Amino acid sequence: MPKANRLLSKTIYEIVDGQLREGRPPETKETYKRLLADGISPQEARRLIARVIVNEIYYILHDDEPYNETRLIATLRKLQDALGGIGRAARPDAGHLT
Repeated sequence: MPKANRLLSKTIYEIVDGQLREGRPPETKETYKRLLADGISPQEARRLIARVIVNEIYYILHDDEPYNETRLIATLRKLQDALGGIGRAARPDAGHLT
């Protein structure tokens, strides 16, 4: 992986970890706990949440929109609904972010 991609990935995971640590928005931690309860590993749960954050970053950069916490929370809830109860072994791959 090129150095720029590693740095970007590290930064995104720092955002995930910061949201989990600070509890802001609280839906990030709720999503994380729900994913763990559904059998998703901690590493995979962080990766899935990171994909939600990447989605929000896309809107900010591509569409020149301000950060929209309401949209982020709605996407986290969709993630919970899409994966709720099926566990890691049964769910389709949601993509790759390392």
